[in-house]
Amino acid sequence: MRVMIAGQKWLAAELLLMCLKRGDDVAAVSAPRTDDRLAALASAEGIPVCQVPRRLTAEWVPKGVDVLLCANAHVFVTAEARAKTRLGALGYHPSLLPRHRGRDAIRWSIHMGDPVTGGTAYWLDDGADTGQIAAQDWCWIKPGDTPEALWRRELAPMGLRLFGQVLSALDAGVDRREPQDPSVASWEPAFSPAKLSSA
Repeated sequence: MRVMIAGQKWLAAELLLMCLKRGDDVAAVSAPRTDDRLAALASAEGIPVCQVPRRLTAEWVPKGVDVLLCANAHVFVTAEARAKTRLGALGYHPSLLPRHRGRDAIRWSIHMGDPVTGGTAYWLDDGADTGQIAAQDWCWIKPGDTPEALWRRELAPMGLRLFGQVLSALDAGVDRREPQDPSVASWEPAFSPAKLSSA
């Protein structure tokens, strides 16, 4: 499979390693900084690196890419960029979508007292975490969990597993795209404890 990876930090770097181990042709990566783990690893492997600050447009997507993988990317992937690929753009969100759409999903899950959370591999569209679901998994939120601890222990490794699961399914010709149920959807803004305490 010919892929492009957009993202940063541990999850994106581990995804690149997984794709290389799978034998995928990694056409390019996009990272926010040249000193990020993803950019450093890609450079060491001779993979082209581009810096895309907020919008990943079609000009950045190489020809012949099957799927664009977004791991901790925090960029908007335009419709033209997605259309330039064969299958679209696959992202990972650390919640059981459609619950807790938004950038601070883990913080809100803990703040709201959810006993369970999870992760979702989903096909990006023009909305905020609204795309069709490709794969999901769940985990317990344990007493005393912080967002950082929950991410490191459960949700980051889960994201890597889900990317691998979807890629293996695509290899086998299975392309799952299940619409999110809007009746159970929630979206929260950026988490601000100061605003919550003053409300």
